[in-house]
Amino acid sequence: MNRIIAVANQKGGVGKTTTAVNLAASLAASKKRVLLLDLDPQGNATMGSGVDKNALNRSVYDVLMGDATVIEAAVACEESGFDLVPANQDLTAAEVRLLTLLAGREVKLKAALSRVRDRYDMILIDCPPALNMLTVNALAAADTVLIPMQCEYFALEGLSALINTVDQVQASINPSLKLEGILRTMFDPRNNLSNEVSAQLIQHFGELVFATVIPRNVRLAEAPSFGRPALYHDKESRGALAYLALAAEIIRRDEEALNPRQDADITT
Repeated sequence: MNRIIAVANQKGGVGKTTTAVNLAASLAASKKRVLLLDLDPQGNATMGSGVDKNALNRSVYDVLMGDATVIEAAVACEESGFDLVPANQDLTAAEVRLLTLLAGREVKLKAALSRVRDRYDMILIDCPPALNMLTVNALAAADTVLIPMQCEYFALEGLSALINTVDQVQASINPSLKLEGILRTMFDPRNNLSNEVSAQLIQHFGELVFATVIPRNVRLAEAPSFGRPALYHDKESRGALAYLALAAEIIRRDEEALNPRQDADITT
């Protein structure tokens, strides 16, 4: 395991930042070296990790502009066990400046992360809720894309648009980019629509849909206001346990990919 995952969905309110922060904490709790990179100008992953976005000396803006390395901008979230490259509203200016560049604007983040990826088992990128130049930079740098989504029909439409963007980035910038998986978030099994959309996802995407389902959970919603992942807000909550299960599923998938089962068939 040594790779970069972009957590992306252009639709807001689907649990993207919640997933990025809690998955980072859960992977770190599983003894993995984790870097979380906040690529959203709102800075929600930064605040949710216990870092004040209004008191930053360096941020991901400086990394993208070449004024700081990832290591120089990173801060240690000691309680949660992972490193964070924080973000704030300055990142909006970075997108504008990137658009003025004639060449290489899509791969600024890839170049910056290439220097540190060997330091970490997993680098997670929390993308903005838009298909903009920041998201393109994340997809260009990533090995895989994890898509959190609610099980509702409008989310299915957004999923289609995002997968088309992934295909375009794969064809033009990052041919090795793959889909990590689709994560069902804020799931309520009592809701017939949720169950119906969930069944459609499994029918169309099969094993790309994570077996782990993230439930609607008050503790997950509360935790960011305390500046900590749910695992350190209430480790027994259903939300915290679900993200631990997701981390275990990702680790298990990686191990199976590295050590595929050998068929035991013996011909005589």
